[in-house]
Amino acid sequence: MAPTLATAHHRRWWMACTAVLENLLFSAVLLGWGSLLLMLKSEGFYSYLCEEPENITNSSLAGNNGTDAELILRMNGWLICKDQDEMLNLAFTVGSFLLSAISLPLGIAMDKYGPRKLRLIGSTCFAISCLLIAYGASNPNEISVLIFIALALNGFGGMCMTFTSLTLPNMFGDLRSTFIALMIGSYASSAVTFPGIKVIYDLGAPFVTILLVWAACGGLVFLNCFLNWPLEPFPGPEDMDYTVKVKFSWLGFDHKITGKQFYKQVTTVGRRLSLGNSMKPQDKLSTQDGNKLCLSTVDLEVKCQASDRGSGSFMQSIFSPVYILSLVTMCVTQLRLIFYMGAMNNILEYLVDGDLLTVSLYSSIFGVLQLLCLMTAPVIGYIMDWKLKDCDDGRGEIDEKELAAGKKPIVKRDRKIQKITNATRAFVFTNLLLVGFGITCLIPNLPLQILSFILHTIVRGFIHSAVGGLYAAVYPSTQFGSLTGMQSLISALFALLQQPLFLAMMGPLEGDPLWVNVGLLGVSMMGFCLPAYLLYYRRQLRKQRLQKAEDAKLFMKINGSSKHEAFV
Repeated sequence: MAPTLATAHHRRWWMACTAVLENLLFSAVLLGWGSLLLMLKSEGFYSYLCEEPENITNSSLAGNNGTDAELILRMNGWLICKDQDEMLNLAFTVGSFLLSAISLPLGIAMDKYGPRKLRLIGSTCFAISCLLIAYGASNPNEISVLIFIALALNGFGGMCMTFTSLTLPNMFGDLRSTFIALMIGSYASSAVTFPGIKVIYDLGAPFVTILLVWAACGGLVFLNCFLNWPLEPFPGPEDMDYTVKVKFSWLGFDHKITGKQFYKQVTTVGRRLSLGNSMKPQDKLSTQDGNKLCLSTVDLEVKCQASDRGSGSFMQSIFSPVYILSLVTMCVTQLRLIFYMGAMNNILEYLVDGDLLTVSLYSSIFGVLQLLCLMTAPVIGYIMDWKLKDCDDGRGEIDEKELAAGKKPIVKRDRKIQKITNATRAFVFTNLLLVGFGITCLIPNLPLQILSFILHTIVRGFIHSAVGGLYAAVYPSTQFGSLTGMQSLISALFALLQQPLFLAMMGPLEGDPLWVNVGLLGVSMMGFCLPAYLLYYRRQLRKQRLQKAEDAKLFMKINGSSKHEAFV
């Protein structure tokens, strides 16, 4: 039986810690494809596509003896060739595409059914993918095709694990953005999983045994989710409310209303009484369960509920300026980062004049530095959560002395404005790092590329965490999965432009990445559009806040107290 939300809240620290570990081991592990590719070749996947050369001594590798040529053509006794690389890379394309393309339907499904079911399905798919790879390794000459199904399930299962973990930070209140950053950081750092497994494999551990143990660990993820994750979605702090039983015979209703509805109700009655006969009377009273309802109750039942429905429109969120500009920022950043990941080896070869040993060394350094995503992502989450504990619940407080003196009321800083302020700082910081990364790429200095590696890794963790924190701050938690999925899908499609950029670099530019990097640096400046709009958006919220405080003086202050009440 699934635990309740209250039980899950008590276990939230255990769930958060295990979710980080599970993301590291099971989410976007396909990003470490280079290490998996070497292991698949060593196990003979699609080796039957290769033809053994008839005369090794006539190899085009001048200066090498026959043994060296044999080592190049074989890996762990299996033939390797270009046809094999193309087929395995096609399988990787299927899996990596699902990592992004499946994000939108997954987000919609998670918003509707909650994270528990998807996480159970995801862990099952991941375990099955490991078993299929192990089974294929037992007879690669006959069933190598299983690698396509296995990598597809691997990508689908990994994305299920990632998306469901992003709802868990709702259980941590003011630390929500910090934990979102931690989850995204562990997702981004999962690229080191296959390199770590490759180390174990090189030490002599059987490939099939490693995969069976990994599948068993996937079973533990299933068990952990079954025992600890609730059926209901985790509500965001702004969505939590209390239902109270109230009876006001003088208002003419006796039923359950929420605190927000009651607040709207009494303020509406107070405004009507203060305005007197200026409002249009209603000739007929509505009825509920055969009883007449007074005008104030009609306002409660109709106006408040209509307002609540309107505020949750998904299409309004999609076409809001904040979301559109976040798409622009993510598309530009993703294109910049993915192009560098895809062309990194070629860029390094250009810098070292084809020294493959140096290229291999720097590629290994780049892989190890992926762990920086996990260590640095909480920094951007801390920026997103800055001073939230010092904010009120969003209604603000008015200085009584200022009111008595007839001065403009001073409204206490509210939570939403502080979240927008924090998000602005986070995106400015991230975009500055992205520009710094673009500048280091322009300098043809090999040791400086280590700084490029570090900036690339930090930006990759920061941008996802900043966008996730922004969506959590601005939009309802019930739309978080759908909005994140839409953003992931669109940015992934836009990032496909890296392929023509790569072809241009290797073709007309003859391997020189200078002009491509200059163009990408210019495009990166578009990332500052989002923080610029957030500054404007924050100013508008402050104006609305002050206007609300001015309106409150007309009908919400009573008995010389700063307590807000309605004139009824």
